[in-house]
Amino acid sequence: MIQTLLYGTTIGAILYFFSIGLSITFGTMKIINFAHSMVYTLGVYFFITMLPVLGGIFPAALAFAMLMVVPVAYVMERFVIRRLYGESLDYAMIATYAMLLIGTDAIKWIWGNTPLPVTDPLGTSMTILDVSIPVYRVIIVASAVALFIALNIFFKKHIIGKIVIAALDDDEGARCLGLHVDRYFSLVFILGSVLAVLGGVLYAPISAAEPYMGHDILLIAFAVVIVGGMGNLTGTFISAFVLGMVIALTGRYYSQAADTMVFVVMAAVLIFRKSEA
Repeated sequence: MIQTLLYGTTIGAILYFFSIGLSITFGTMKIINFAHSMVYTLGVYFFITMLPVLGGIFPAALAFAMLMVVPVAYVMERFVIRRLYGESLDYAMIATYAMLLIGTDAIKWIWGNTPLPVTDPLGTSMTILDVSIPVYRVIIVASAVALFIALNIFFKKHIIGKIVIAALDDDEGARCLGLHVDRYFSLVFILGSVLAVLGGVLYAPISAAEPYMGHDILLIAFAVVIVGGMGNLTGTFISAFVLGMVIALTGRYYSQAADTMVFVVMAAVLIFRKSEA
């Protein structure tokens, strides 16, 4: 059971890394960004490519992969996403899904379809109640908690964070104050993309890298954002860990229904919210 709980918190941490970018993007820009999963996958392949070049140093390859995704995210936001502000969600869904398909095909063309394994950079375990627990998974969970604290400090204390929060609450009001919110939206979009890469790279040693790895997590991440609340930073954090635990506990007893239970929980939350309204 301890291993199941650890697995659930690990999945929750990865979901948080991936989902926080989706949550902020929709909360500020009102954009449903399917291409987020392409960036997630692309960053992992950048990491795998750079790892041997940098002598197998995991943190260095991770940092390089995150940096390499910055220009990709900027081009996506500047030339596609920015043109969709204020438009119907249908346009955003079609455009970002097209980017997802194009990006996935590019990944297959460059790196191939064969899954690429990534070695646990630590390879050590610790024993709790006679149960062996990989230290690497503990670090993933601790990193998610640290990120949550850091983002809360950033959005509450830094001027850019305050502007983004103001835009989350009242986009038009922020514009009326003369704030160039689009510029800050671009920074937030890039930040979300970088955090998605962080989650993808951290998860790669637990699973494996393959071109459709972003597709697998995308729908579950949208469920996280919906349950936690669009643009709700704390809600997304709690929702990610709750749904991660739902996946782990369901998988322990009936693995075929693990992902399905996520959407059952999502449906229950939506029904509850509607009844309250």
